[in-house]
Amino acid sequence: MNNSSKEDRAKPVVYQVFTRLFGNTNTTNKPWGTLDENGVGKFSDFTKLALGEIKDLGVSHVWYTGVPHHDVITDYTEYGISNDDPDVVKGRAGSPYAVKDYYTVNPDLADDPANRLAEFEALIQRTHDSGLGVIIDIVPNHVARNYHSLAKPKSVSDFGENDDVSVEYARNNNFYYAVGQDFIVPAAENGYRPLGGEAHPLADGQFKESPAKWTGNGSRKAQPNANDWYETVKVNYGVKPDGSYDFATLPAGYANKSIAEHAKFWAQKRVPDSWIKFRDITQYWLAKGVDGFRYDMAEMVPVEFWSYLNSQIKQVNPDAFLLAEVYDPTKYRDYINLGKMDYLYDKVGFYDSLKGVMQGTEPASVITKAQHQVADIEQHMLHFLENHDEQRIASPEFAGSSEKGKPAMVVSALISRSPTLLYFGQEVGEDGSENMGFGSASRTTIFDYAGVPAHQRWMNHGQFDGALLTPDEKALRAYYRRVLNISAGQSAMNGQYADLHQVNLEQHSSERSEYDETLYSFSRFSDAQKMLIASNFSDDNKHFTLVVPKHLITQWSLPDGQYAMQDLLSGQKLNIVVENQEGHVSMMLGSLQSVVLSLVES
Repeated sequence: MNNSSKEDRAKPVVYQVFTRLFGNTNTTNKPWGTLDENGVGKFSDFTKLALGEIKDLGVSHVWYTGVPHHDVITDYTEYGISNDDPDVVKGRAGSPYAVKDYYTVNPDLADDPANRLAEFEALIQRTHDSGLGVIIDIVPNHVARNYHSLAKPKSVSDFGENDDVSVEYARNNNFYYAVGQDFIVPAAENGYRPLGGEAHPLADGQFKESPAKWTGNGSRKAQPNANDWYETVKVNYGVKPDGSYDFATLPAGYANKSIAEHAKFWAQKRVPDSWIKFRDITQYWLAKGVDGFRYDMAEMVPVEFWSYLNSQIKQVNPDAFLLAEVYDPTKYRDYINLGKMDYLYDKVGFYDSLKGVMQGTEPASVITKAQHQVADIEQHMLHFLENHDEQRIASPEFAGSSEKGKPAMVVSALISRSPTLLYFGQEVGEDGSENMGFGSASRTTIFDYAGVPAHQRWMNHGQFDGALLTPDEKALRAYYRRVLNISAGQSAMNGQYADLHQVNLEQHSSERSEYDETLYSFSRFSDAQKMLIASNFSDDNKHFTLVVPKHLITQWSLPDGQYAMQDLLSGQKLNIVVENQEGHVSMMLGSLQSVVLSLVES
């Protein structure tokens, strides 16, 4: 990665793109449509111009979702790739989390499928040339039911290739087996038919697998349920069927030990075969220039494996960006301190709380509570408002309007030292309303070929100038750009946090002030910069005087007097009046408006 501006950056901003959707200009959007009917985006769509516009948002890393070769229904047999069975593939374009070959990339994404790996390597180079880092997915918990690598090095054996299939479990087996039972395709529910019922030579309700393997989400049945992750099989990390471990565990005190000490510990131990396979995979991609990984469902894999894997990665690239999908708050600190993760999703606490505030079902105080719960690890907790798993803000099922995301984005991006994730199309108000086949609307499809309408208007047939956007969409993107660049570039973002919400609720409870639980306020400050941030989550105008308590004014070393503060979002100036070592800022916030006030140095 080009790190020329690294020292000037406050904190990371990750732009997640669903790679096969990003550059697609086709607007047909036929449910269950083929690649030819609905189109597909390519690596080559990420031009120098496109990457420059992404970087202009304040972005430091691009997470290219869906790059490793996963199951697809499109026929690539002329390139030596076997056809995939619709009975165990979700959607026509396939789930990016059912990886079929970890040593190459999705042929859909290449202009020339025979040259697909070289085309991705060229994209890595273009991304680096644009000053951006490259993140790809690693899915350690499960692989596609028909995993078979055509591209692996000769020294590497395939997952399951050397397994003893006569037993349910063996330490060095890559999979678990339902011995003596053949796999049975799940019974369909709610009228589901693969490919929407279209005839296909492999769509016969059969998939040969003998003996049956455990399913990715842990189902041990030969016939998983339709709601199980039936397109995948669970990887064995040396965890016995009774849950006990068949590998060394980290001794007490290793939460405080260095990467090098973790690597040294594992160098002296024999580890299960699956550990070695994923070490080899990640080292392969690091050697290609990939700068980091997003780990799918990391909490379903033992933390000791992460200590082993991540210490190996960091020995090669100390700056590698390691992001884990972990939803259990009781595991956060172990996966950071023992597993050596850089960042975890802050979903169950922060995102879920903020979503409730956006929907008007929760008071803003829940934000303070969520932030307090991770105060000791806040710099490791990635913030987001959308990703491929979550509903689009503009969908009726979430907030019904992209404007509702504006105050939330200010709070999410600026409240802590955590990195920020932006999902492509979020910045132009994409609503996820297309029902493309597998799954339901409100989340932009990750299973089928599709065009993404608002994003396509920004893309403008490869011009990436937003010329086709509506005025509201243009304004929204400009807003996101301002917020994210504050997050990425202002020194206070690496400083301290102080909650202002509770003191203002208490101060105004007996007054005729309009400060209430639809507002949220806090401070971010460093020696070099002092900020006050206030956001209005309601549709109503709010007049109030923001109170800045004495302890904060003391920390800021502000004598009594009047000082100018500039709103970094609008450019307007407001005054903070300090009297008896307490600050007051009179303001009016319009519907869904925020201010990011920075003290003007005299």
